[in-house]
Amino acid sequence: MQKLKNTATINIGKNIREIRLSQNIGQTQLVQLLQLQGISITRESLVKIERGTQHIYTTELKAIRDTLNTTYDNLLK
Repeated sequence: MQKLKNTATINIGKNIREIRLSQNIGQTQLVQLLQLQGISITRESLVKIERGTQHIYTTELKAIRDTLNTTYDNLLK
């Protein structure tokens, strides 16, 4: 499993948060939706990912992309 990290030019966590909020989805709700897809993630992990203090696995990123019905371009801008 590969990890992706936030950089000065790509803030994945910030992008996830912005997309999630634009769809009126709470952190707990997103975590529940991800867990239904078999992604083992906690709300605490999502908070850290959104803050940029925890790396995100590619499997998590794919599931978030699918759950939020967005694109990799939007997540990695």
